[in-house]
Amino acid sequence: MIPSYVPGHGLLEDHVVVVTAAAGAGIGGAVARRCLEEGGRVAISDAHERRLAASARELDEEFGDGRVVSLPCDVTDEEQVQALYDLALQRFGRIDVAVNNAGLGGTADLADMTDDQWTRVLDVTLNGTMRCTRAAMRIMRERGSGVIVNNASVIGWRAQKGQSHYAAAKAGVMALTRCAALEAADFGVRVNAVSPSLAMHPHLVKVTSADLLGELTRREAFGRHAEPWEVANVIVFLASDYSSYMTGEVVSVSSQHP
Repeated sequence: MIPSYVPGHGLLEDHVVVVTAAAGAGIGGAVARRCLEEGGRVAISDAHERRLAASARELDEEFGDGRVVSLPCDVTDEEQVQALYDLALQRFGRIDVAVNNAGLGGTADLADMTDDQWTRVLDVTLNGTMRCTRAAMRIMRERGSGVIVNNASVIGWRAQKGQSHYAAAKAGVMALTRCAALEAADFGVRVNAVSPSLAMHPHLVKVTSADLLGELTRREAFGRHAEPWEVANVIVFLASDYSSYMTGEVVSVSSQHP
């Protein structure tokens, strides 16, 4: 049984949050909504311009008061990443939180995988996270405060056939998070990550077979997948002052058992 949706408690009151891959009904979209419900202002981005425009319009109509700004952003392009952060600074004057959610999956056995398949997943999922983390750190270093939350995956810990590129990328996100956290601590910035197991959303259904989704669901102790907002709740916790002593941590958002 899915639990009741948790109302906002002002955990991010007046915080400015940048969220990548925030269009649609996935984890990024849930994070943007939760941050607004918790009193924040958000700059959202996505590589899919039409979906991003629709998401921004929906959030603006619901929350209003100039609390939402959007800009298309391909995280493989350094200029676009910088433009996103510049826009957030121009509109809101500062950046308190960066949620680096952009990632790209796929299924291919390593023996049959092309260099292009490998490189594309690594460039979006790992290199893109690095670019966004780097941009946020440079800005937050000047203020001496801020929080970065990266989206990893339990697949960075657990093996799965056909996922060598995605698993390597997500394991890299975990290592990046830990190393960046030690550096960022010198100027008062925290860097953590979440590691979800199975959060169901329309895009995942399109790129994953029903058989595999069924198998993964059966591994979960609750016998169900997570809702994207359940993962977003943990991201909000890491972004908030409730996690003020945490940095360099990778928090599993999972009920999965071996």
